[in-house]
Amino acid sequence: MRTHSRRALLGAGIAVVGSGLPAARATGEFSSGPHSGTDGRDHARGPHEPHDRPSDYVAPDGPEVAEAERKRGSGPVREFRMTPTAARIDLGGRTVHTWAYDDVLPGKEIRVTAGDTLALTLANHLPQSTSVHWHGLSLRNDMDGVPTLTQRPIMPGVSFPYRFTVTRPGTYWFHPHSRVQQDRGLYAPLIVEDPKEPLSYDREWVIVLDDWLDGVDGSTPDDVLAELNHGMGGHSGHGGGMHMDEGETGGAGGDHGAPATGGSRRAGGPSRILTGSRSTLLGGDAGNVDYPFHLINGRLAEAPDICRAKPGDRIRIRFINAGGDTAYRVALGGHTMTVTHADGFPVEHAKTDALLLGMGERYDVLVTAKDGVFPLTALAEGKKHSAQAVLRTGSGRAPGRSTRPRELDGKLLSAYRLRAAESARAVARRPDRTVELNLTGSMAKFDWAINGRQYSPRDRTPIRAGERVRLAIRNHTRMWHPVHIHGHHFALPDGGPRKDSAIVLPGRRLDVEFDADNPGLWMVHCHNVYHSESGMMTVLGYLKG
Repeated sequence: MRTHSRRALLGAGIAVVGSGLPAARATGEFSSGPHSGTDGRDHARGPHEPHDRPSDYVAPDGPEVAEAERKRGSGPVREFRMTPTAARIDLGGRTVHTWAYDDVLPGKEIRVTAGDTLALTLANHLPQSTSVHWHGLSLRNDMDGVPTLTQRPIMPGVSFPYRFTVTRPGTYWFHPHSRVQQDRGLYAPLIVEDPKEPLSYDREWVIVLDDWLDGVDGSTPDDVLAELNHGMGGHSGHGGGMHMDEGETGGAGGDHGAPATGGSRRAGGPSRILTGSRSTLLGGDAGNVDYPFHLINGRLAEAPDICRAKPGDRIRIRFINAGGDTAYRVALGGHTMTVTHADGFPVEHAKTDALLLGMGERYDVLVTAKDGVFPLTALAEGKKHSAQAVLRTGSGRAPGRSTRPRELDGKLLSAYRLRAAESARAVARRPDRTVELNLTGSMAKFDWAINGRQYSPRDRTPIRAGERVRLAIRNHTRMWHPVHIHGHHFALPDGGPRKDSAIVLPGRRLDVEFDADNPGLWMVHCHNVYHSESGMMTVLGYLKG
């Protein structure tokens, strides 16, 4: 149960690190060699940009990055150790073989205070290389966790020391940026406390949503990617699901350590291609992957996560969508939610019955607990399945696993109906540069790309420090895409909230703006892990000088 009393939160301690594994190097221009991408391959490249030499751009460990980190200051050091490893996980009556952080799902929550220095040693006990991306944080570039772009892959048997200053409070999470590892059990919440917390509440309940297939009837995410790349119109796609990082010779981990086939339509388990999923909220097709399970805090609805509180308690619920291919519509039966934050930034408080979260999005809400037993339901939007947790403040029978609170069909809010709080509003300014991001590709060919080019870290769109940058995002596909930017937060139009992830519906356009105030090489990509690993990623690179 991811729930905390306010008193416990204020007195939380820290974990101390120690590792006997060799440390990985964290220096160098990682994408100038013969390998590239989160899978270590040099994929299809388009026309060169005007600045196409690595020496034109700020390096992830360059002096500009070090200076930006110096300006952030260095508060108390909070030390942690984390070990990704093969694990047997009980989902609540169903045990699966997967990969997880320290044998728990989700991984153990990391909680720090804004201004702290987070120091985490990752000791890789997996059969393939990995990484950690700190989703939503504006941090130093060489700690962003994108293999062969901002750091070298963390090879099996090697440890890597992540260390950076955390500046902004909010609800965040972390996961690998290596192949489709995120769609295993490798994810965990990261909560950054506000030392001047303006909200008043009695308890917290951290809710991590996830779609699950790893280890179910022989399925793995690697095999699903291979099936999607090869089984939809016969297109070979982006490497066919057989991905290798720099320095590896094989073994994509298709069977938790054994090599994935990569060249066949399906290496094991039933077909996981989803057809006929429809959602008006998502503009049509709801998703690509048919997940057998949907989880809240690593638990099936048959054995749900339970938050125990007292009637009248004011509860802060932090929602995180850690799914690979699923948007969730969430509601707490019998309660109205007051939305306070989106992607870590405060918004003007807004009441709602339900929320829609795309992959990577986070929302904080406040509820005043009533007396009884209530379902917290996450509907897999357009997929006819759901996940469930329980709020218990009194006696009574737990709700059935198929309970559908009426609030799910009541007033619904998404990011576009929220407004930034005054403290989080972007200062009005003309954009200095407009970057066109055309989302392209199709389900039939599974050739997802940006501007018609599949990802290569050598292809960089130049920006300069100090600029106001407008991202003109155009979705030319028939699928919705949750677009995520690394190291920055953009402002939604017309006074909308500050966010790092936003849903772009099929056939729609979205103009967002951010200030280029964090030098380095930064990804922009679809947070559907199968779309991104099939090519829907690109890089914004700060020019030197």
